[in-house]
Amino acid sequence: MKKTQHYVGLDVHKDTIMIAVADGGREGEVRLYGQVSSDLHAVERALRKVGADGGELHVAYEAGPTGYVLYRRLRQLGIDCVVVAPSRTPVDKGNRRKTDRRDAQMLARLHRAGELTAVHVPEAVDEAIRDLTRARADAVRDLTRARQRLKSFLLRHGYRYSGRANWSEAHRRYLRELELPAPSLKAVLEEYLLAVTQCEERVSRLEQLLGLQAPLWRLYPAVEALMTIRGFQLVAAAVLVAELGDVRRFAHPRELMAFLGLVPKEESTGESRRLGSITKAGNAHARWILIETVQHAWLPPKVSAQLSKRQEGQPAARRELSWKIQVRLHKRAWHLSRRGVMKPKVTVALAREMAGFAWAMLQTADWPAMTRAA
Repeated sequence: MKKTQHYVGLDVHKDTIMIAVADGGREGEVRLYGQVSSDLHAVERALRKVGADGGELHVAYEAGPTGYVLYRRLRQLGIDCVVVAPSRTPVDKGNRRKTDRRDAQMLARLHRAGELTAVHVPEAVDEAIRDLTRARADAVRDLTRARQRLKSFLLRHGYRYSGRANWSEAHRRYLRELELPAPSLKAVLEEYLLAVTQCEERVSRLEQLLGLQAPLWRLYPAVEALMTIRGFQLVAAAVLVAELGDVRRFAHPRELMAFLGLVPKEESTGESRRLGSITKAGNAHARWILIETVQHAWLPPKVSAQLSKRQEGQPAARRELSWKIQVRLHKRAWHLSRRGVMKPKVTVALAREMAGFAWAMLQTADWPAMTRAA
């Protein structure tokens, strides 16, 4: 006999989880199971009761701050589970009431109807590298804020550095030798300098750790492939690979561009077609690193000593594609600039093209066996 299908919707929060169940078939009502603790053992007990009749469980919950711990545990137990994208979940605009019960019932109903869009769930080791790269990005932002606070403090008291480069050795010597009229101001300066130093050391520690961990990573061959491109050193390549995961799930570069939010919005109706700004609907970290890596496009194409060292031992096809990328982006940058396009728009256009080139370069990498997509 065919097993009963139970479609379970979980509205997951930090301390509690609301559970609703929709049985197979289009006519069955969605029933509310109730609220349980977010402890994994409590969820397991509840799901065992739901499937006590021997039916198959199909669980869905929305991606959020609780991560993928629940997903991985349910998969270990052999329970089918998907993590869905909240931004792609259909919403009844006429419904003005939103509660945990309604959300769980909606997830169960939509999961039964097959109208939920699952997100890609990375492997645990891949997520660990991604957390490392994001911690480094957070440290860089903290360093930028610490430096800005110091410069703002000095500017309020009339001190302006007239040298050529900020945070050079000459600038640091100027800050250390600066004499302020009050001891309290000197103490504030020293505290700001200490904060800057601590942030710099934190960034350095995380970069050293990434340099040690990345070569041991199962996706390091993809990182090496990206490092043959100008602008992609170890940090940038590791960030992009960690954020994208296995790019083979994107059948075409256009799908990757849309995932990164680098395609324009469109509002077309009838004979009118209107394109707006980019959607920014995808992975913000990957989009940011692509925008950073195309800054070299304004410079003449060149294989520097560092790039030549990174390309040592790489296949000729990768080196040829790397040179093609440089020539194409440089030509595109100056063509759009001569047309009067603003530089931020040019940068985004170049980042969109770089996404396509990165997709092509990553196709040449030796990827591990693709796991079952989430």
